[in-house]
Amino acid sequence: MREPGADRLVPVPPSGRVFRGQRRVRFGDVSQRGRLRLDALACYLQDLSSDDTADSGVEDDIPWVVRRCVVEIYKPATFRDDLELATWCSGIGSRWAERRVTATSPSGAHIEAATLWVHVDVSSGRAVPLPSTFASVYGEAACGREISARLQHGVEVPDDAERMQWNVRVADIDMLGHVNNAATWALVEEVLAHRHDLTPPFRAELEYRLPIELGDDVRLAWSANDKGLRIWAMRETRDAALDEVLASARVLAL
Repeated sequence: MREPGADRLVPVPPSGRVFRGQRRVRFGDVSQRGRLRLDALACYLQDLSSDDTADSGVEDDIPWVVRRCVVEIYKPATFRDDLELATWCSGIGSRWAERRVTATSPSGAHIEAATLWVHVDVSSGRAVPLPSTFASVYGEAACGREISARLQHGVEVPDDAERMQWNVRVADIDMLGHVNNAATWALVEEVLAHRHDLTPPFRAELEYRLPIELGDDVRLAWSANDKGLRIWAMRETRDAALDEVLASARVLAL
């Protein structure tokens, strides 16, 4: 039975490909309070994934885009922490795959993450089958686990949600012409800056529904209760009742 991708954080596999890397937390990666920001962490995950793919020998010129990502921060990394990272394929679908990452440091930082990557054709925007060599390289680590690309967040924004503008910057746009998945995590940081009470350990989830493009009029809405924080990034239309939800997030205390 298929599980939702980027939800359950499975352990390091007993066998199969596990790729490792290191990263030092730099000054530009941390919040005012010294915590490794979620958008900077997402860059680490993205770079490690890219390095693994390049090292694996899987020949593929079709890009991957993120559909969903979950991060559990048990103890946050801070300025000058030296992170040890390990990544592996933790689930496979017909046109997508899940990548797990674990990050620790000698100072005690501990972060777990899973990202659902979809294999897409640039010209059509459609999901396409995985490369023919993918299973032979990554399949053993996945341990036969099959995943779906189903999203899990609701798009109904409460009437009493707080709202504010979120400006799309040229620096956020990647080669595919939309806000990069790592830069999208900045919207979660924007809301967390208003909620100093919500600190690690926590679980943060981000779902990417539609591309955010340069020139989009994007508004953030957020709502908090005793279960945590919910966030929506919306593109305004002429009819406010029909605003499109482009991305959504949840932050839940662990």
